[in-house]
Amino acid sequence: MATSKPRKRPSAPADRHDQGHDQGQGDELHQHAGGSHPVLTTNQGIAVADNQNSLRATPRGPTLLEDFILREKITHFDHERIPERIVHARGSAAHGYFELTRSLQDYTRARVLTEVGVRTPVFTRFSTVAGGAGSVDTPRDVRGFAVKFYTREGNWDLVGNNIPVFFIQDAIKFPDLIHAVKMEPDRAFPQAASAHDTFWDFVSLMPESMHMIMWAMSDRAIPRSLRMIEGFGIHSFRLLDEDGRSTFVKFHWRPKLGIQSTVWDEAVKLQGADNDFHRRDLFEAITGGDFPEWELAVQLFTEEQAEAFPFDHLDPTKIIPESLVPLTVIGRMVLDRWPDNFFAETEQVAYCPANVPPGIDFSNDPLLQGRLFSYLDTQLSRLGGPNFHQIPVNAPKCPFANHQRDGHMQMGVPKGRVAYDPSSLQDDSPRETVDGFPSHATAPDDGRKGRVRAASFADHYSQARMFFRSLEAPEQAHLASALVFELSKVETAKVRERTVSHLRNIDQSLAERVAAGLAMPTLPAPAPTATPAQALPAAPEVRVIGRGKDLLKGRCIGILFDEGSDAGRIDRLRKAAGKAGATVKLVAPKLGGGTLSDGTLLAADGQLAGTPSVLFDAVAVVLGSEAGKRLLKDTAAVDFVAQAWAHLKAIAADDGAQPLLKAARVGNDAGVVDADAAKDFLAAAATRQWAREPKVRTLA
Repeated sequence: MATSKPRKRPSAPADRHDQGHDQGQGDELHQHAGGSHPVLTTNQGIAVADNQNSLRATPRGPTLLEDFILREKITHFDHERIPERIVHARGSAAHGYFELTRSLQDYTRARVLTEVGVRTPVFTRFSTVAGGAGSVDTPRDVRGFAVKFYTREGNWDLVGNNIPVFFIQDAIKFPDLIHAVKMEPDRAFPQAASAHDTFWDFVSLMPESMHMIMWAMSDRAIPRSLRMIEGFGIHSFRLLDEDGRSTFVKFHWRPKLGIQSTVWDEAVKLQGADNDFHRRDLFEAITGGDFPEWELAVQLFTEEQAEAFPFDHLDPTKIIPESLVPLTVIGRMVLDRWPDNFFAETEQVAYCPANVPPGIDFSNDPLLQGRLFSYLDTQLSRLGGPNFHQIPVNAPKCPFANHQRDGHMQMGVPKGRVAYDPSSLQDDSPRETVDGFPSHATAPDDGRKGRVRAASFADHYSQARMFFRSLEAPEQAHLASALVFELSKVETAKVRERTVSHLRNIDQSLAERVAAGLAMPTLPAPAPTATPAQALPAAPEVRVIGRGKDLLKGRCIGILFDEGSDAGRIDRLRKAAGKAGATVKLVAPKLGGGTLSDGTLLAADGQLAGTPSVLFDAVAVVLGSEAGKRLLKDTAAVDFVAQAWAHLKAIAADDGAQPLLKAARVGNDAGVVDADAAKDFLAAAATRQWAREPKVRTLA
């Protein structure tokens, strides 16, 4: 009997972009092919040849349902936690409305985007990504920004983040990303933090993550308030008009209060001062009638325009700079009602990017394609079965009817004998309609399905470079220092070195600053790259500094006082701050407050030891001479002033407060003013004193 020859392994398609392999990192990523690693298989024991790419109809085409490897991997991941969300577990939400101010009727048939002046109810949830439901509000993390529109044509869920790009290009990598950033499974720490080995090991082997790393290490990841973050739909979507013509669209939320972040030391101390800082801030604003508001803006572009971009808009690790496609403001969202019950609404709300009304359609973005499956699958597990849409916060506010029956926790009582279509036995049985969801946008199919990554997805460094070089100098220093901090927590030297090798492809000065901060004896060689980085024009819209609004509305000023404080001075400061739109809170050594210079008893809003200055955007210290001397012995009082100085905040102080300022080593700059100069104080309180930063900390 003839001996059969061993079969030769087929070569990969010529246009395949194999992560790590094509970029000179295959030895570490694919050692199992010829080393001691076990072969990666499905749960059925089927060997996996490509764990980096979903099965697509064409290199830039949609993901295919037949990809059983993707479905098994995502399904298992979706069901790993019950009942808490696997990601975005810690969230805060509110009810409100969306009002269209500019019609897009030339681009879409979706009524929510064509009927100017109509107020559509919304439920908006903000969240952190990495931590559990019991973690804190202020870690360095991406923030989720999900809006459920209860439109007349059914629910539309615009599910995004406060950062416009993502770590990965393909949904098949999402379980790997989250497993890497979550607590390490053998030790269950760190919680809500990316500063550990498994996260940086993963991203350092995934060069596509480098653009997102720039955003995540920037000030965008430590926001001052949920009311002061931008929101992004991330992916390209399509708008379809009455005739089925398609226009690509990206969605942007822009806060009316402007963007504002904390500084890192402040964010760390906020975790100790108030675990619920962002949630409390949102709650107090809404219940106090200071309703948060955002503009909804869109970027609209054609297929022909997209082909001329120096990047692939279907790649979720890329932005479309506003210099290429300007933003058009089309509406506003106002959040004006706190949920009646946190669990029933904020916890049970279920978002899914597949929920779109007629006139909105999907692109072939491979991350979006996987999300269309994953969210529904997660909700089936987390909320107990197929009827989660009947929970009030999830139910459409327009009529809905179909032939889906029974299931766990069925709360409706469907009547009649017909539960199928077509039928002829029941006149009021639901039927399809020509006005329903139209055909999706069509595109030619060349029939080349495969686990492929389009060559146009291969540039991982150009936009990362653009981002870093677009920042103001203090923001660049913050980003470099964040990288030093994160990598200093990484125990494995080769992971630190591999990360710095990527930074060399982004910006040489950044790589040198980080390497110096880590005391690396030599710089590692630049990481191999499939596509050299391009020098792109600056994108000023990525900054935080310079794009915030120098106003006091939405901000909080703390006034520290004690027995004998000047009553008139406190009154003038309170009135001036209130007139400027700020919230004022009074802090005293005792919650009962103290008797002022005019004999009146003034109660405090917070007790000094539990109300540090990190909770405020600016502080005023109004003390009698005896109180000023007495508080020198109180560490909390010294820290109140010292931390305001260190966190670049405006400080107003009277004569009685001067010994405290001296003890706290507060210097002189435009942000330190006399307590009687209310106008100067409020001007300084509207922004950070960035020129002070070199005096108070060493940055990379």
